[in-house]
Amino acid sequence: MSERIAWFHAFSGIAGDMALGACIDAGADLGEVRSMLAGLDVPGWTLRTERVLRGGLQATHAVVEVSDDAHARSAGDIIALVERSRLPERVRSRAVATFRALAEAEAGLHGEHPDHVHLHEVGGHDAIVDVVGTCAALELLGVDLVLAGPVATGVGTTRSAHGTIPVPAPAVVALLAGAPVTHVDVGVELTTPTGAALLRALVGGWGPMPAMTIVGSGYGAGTRELAERVNAVQLVLGDATVADPTGTGDGQPMVELAVNVDDATGEQLAHAIAQLMEAGAADAWLTPIIMKKGRPGHVVNVLADQALAPALSAVLTTETGSLGVRSRPVDRWPTARHFDSVDVDGHPVRIKVTPARTKVEHDDAAEVAKRTGRPLREVVSLAEEAARRRQRVPHPADPDFSPDEPA
Repeated sequence: MSERIAWFHAFSGIAGDMALGACIDAGADLGEVRSMLAGLDVPGWTLRTERVLRGGLQATHAVVEVSDDAHARSAGDIIALVERSRLPERVRSRAVATFRALAEAEAGLHGEHPDHVHLHEVGGHDAIVDVVGTCAALELLGVDLVLAGPVATGVGTTRSAHGTIPVPAPAVVALLAGAPVTHVDVGVELTTPTGAALLRALVGGWGPMPAMTIVGSGYGAGTRELAERVNAVQLVLGDATVADPTGTGDGQPMVELAVNVDDATGEQLAHAIAQLMEAGAADAWLTPIIMKKGRPGHVVNVLADQALAPALSAVLTTETGSLGVRSRPVDRWPTARHFDSVDVDGHPVRIKVTPARTKVEHDDAAEVAKRTGRPLREVVSLAEEAARRRQRVPHPADPDFSPDEPA
């Protein structure tokens, strides 16, 4: 059992064409990407690739050429365009999530409703092909989980439909809230809103390259050559092999960190847990205890990759005020799972599927509840039912059985 992971290393930033180029360079077939993109009702574009050198490193540059001069659409129009497309469902849901993330960031900056905000630089055919093409390429690569390291941003200013704006662009800053970023003293826009939106929507965790068996890699080239650095994004593909859950095989080596705390409020402890998860912890939890002199307290536990132990120890001491951290090596045997999406009232809801259960992504369900007015428990129930219908194998005894259905 294994889970295919794609890890983006945005050491020189990321843009839509760079992400797409990296996926193609890593093995996604260009012809099949084009075939998926044909499911979009967007005429007047072509997609080709070039093998280029960036800082002496070979990379793939994805080039979208358009004959249609449309360059600004509302976010609602773009999302509707993707939702009615003939794309595989996971491709469609990932693309919709990307444009929703971008719309919400822009709406927050301009004081508009997310569906009504106009996406100027990202509303054209080329940006739509970059986003949907990247999601299609990830599907062709069989990627279940997208991870990423720190994201590089440049300095200076750049031109936009609203005039001269700072670098990193305001939309990039909003989209990368909560993500690790790194300042690079290069006077260009290294990370674009399109690239940041792809990361915001697709990345399930941040940090160094995870423990996995590498099966491929690729480099997606930026448009220009930079004297200071290789202008490309790195993509590493790997399988996170799951050992025998009975324990007869080798488990995944992890580290468990812990501190005892007796002088923090519940709100402070909840904040500490949130900060640990954002810093890359695989899990974090609290256990109530009785400490010396009968004082009530808590143990804060963290499960993490061994490479993250120093960084997470720092978060633990900073957020809890503890004077020391203890650790112990542990193994874990995670159950194989894959990620999918279902529709509830026309809104995508991500789900995590294992052989034993289907779990609905809480944040997605809460967002649908807010948009539709349905109770959260009802949204979760509808999403679980939609997942069960998809997984059910048709049987001739079923009243709605059709011989044309796959058996």
